[in-house]
Amino acid sequence: MAVHFIFDDTKTLRLKKRMIAEWIKNVASGYGKSIGEISYIFCSDNKILAINNEYLQHDYYTDIITFDYTEEQKIAGDIFISVDTVSSNAHIYTNTFSDEMARILIHGILHLCGIKDKTQQEEQNMRKAEDKALALLKEKILR
Repeated sequence: MAVHFIFDDTKTLRLKKRMIAEWIKNVASGYGKSIGEISYIFCSDNKILAINNEYLQHDYYTDIITFDYTEEQKIAGDIFISVDTVSSNAHIYTNTFSDEMARILIHGILHLCGIKDKTQQEEQNMRKAEDKALALLKEKILR
């Protein structure tokens, strides 16, 4: 198991990396999955827009893009997170930055576990899965 935290074109966040790794391991195991190589790449809005354009042909900003390299029951992937959009969304949803970041961190893992969010029903299921995972998180992820 390896969880990597990379900062590209954004400020470095002081994350509780071991706690996050243990948390995602526990969440994944709840879906019968183990953890392989997971890379969180924290970036700016401009960087995530470029990735969205290049790889998904989407011309809009987003908070997260997950590239899934899962094989069988071992989840793996690159998870790009726009720190700018997470910050904006925290304000929009009257959430703390730390709580919004936690939701986004686990959102990518849930995608790797096979949970989708394309339809309205899938989106509701994703929110329930996020809430369940967040309930496992006892403390803040940022120092």
